[in-house]
Amino acid sequence: MTSMQFEMCALPGGGKLELYLRSPDPAMPNALRRPLVLVVPGGGYEHVSAREADPVALQFAAAGYHAAVLTYSVGEGARDHQPLRQLRAAIGLLRQNAERWGILSDRIAVCGFSAGGHLALSGAVLDCPGEAADRSRKPDAVLLAYPVITAGEYAHRGSFVQLSGSEDRAEHRRFGLEEKITPDTPPVFVWHTMEDATVPVENTLLLLAALRKNHVPCEAHLFEKGGHGTSISTAEVDAASAHRAHWVQLAVEWLNDTFDFHLE
Repeated sequence: MTSMQFEMCALPGGGKLELYLRSPDPAMPNALRRPLVLVVPGGGYEHVSAREADPVALQFAAAGYHAAVLTYSVGEGARDHQPLRQLRAAIGLLRQNAERWGILSDRIAVCGFSAGGHLALSGAVLDCPGEAADRSRKPDAVLLAYPVITAGEYAHRGSFVQLSGSEDRAEHRRFGLEEKITPDTPPVFVWHTMEDATVPVENTLLLLAALRKNHVPCEAHLFEKGGHGTSISTAEVDAASAHRAHWVQLAVEWLNDTFDFHLE
């Protein structure tokens, strides 16, 4: 059985990157280097959800990927684009150490949940004010679970209050994402539930319209049942649904094809 290495790296502003690295083994020459999935938990930019952290990372590790979990600044610490700066620093660190960690540096995906989905997609389509544009610190694919996208009618208002430090909805619109999609946006996989009353499914529908308009490769799955924040939809995360839990395998299959990474 392949073993796993764990590493912890500090990021600017108190952020943290926790790595779950599959150990290389000469008996498996097709997997001496692997793609990586960087998991970005949600929490409304108020906290970082444990339910959307290592349970998710271990699913992708079991599917043959390296994985990592980002802990980013929340609350007042989320101002001045600090979470985005930390995500960009994390991706830069992964690419800088790709050889040492056995990562395929052109196959790094981010997998974000709720507000973490907003952060994951921000990492693909936004640049930090005052920083030069740097494609080396952007992901090659984006996987989103019930993501916060719009600052308009269907906004998860609390996320935008935390990011902007303001109740002013004009300020919130600076962080809305559906209008930031361009043809350069990397491929996107997204899923949502129709019953989500916290981050309405319209967030995903607005995103899909923008992706299609810009001819960005994408795949979407809408599940009828389930509230917000169901993570991997197992008993471990207190949201068991055998049907909804299929999103993990669907995401792995999509990512295998997107990254041309097949171990079978």
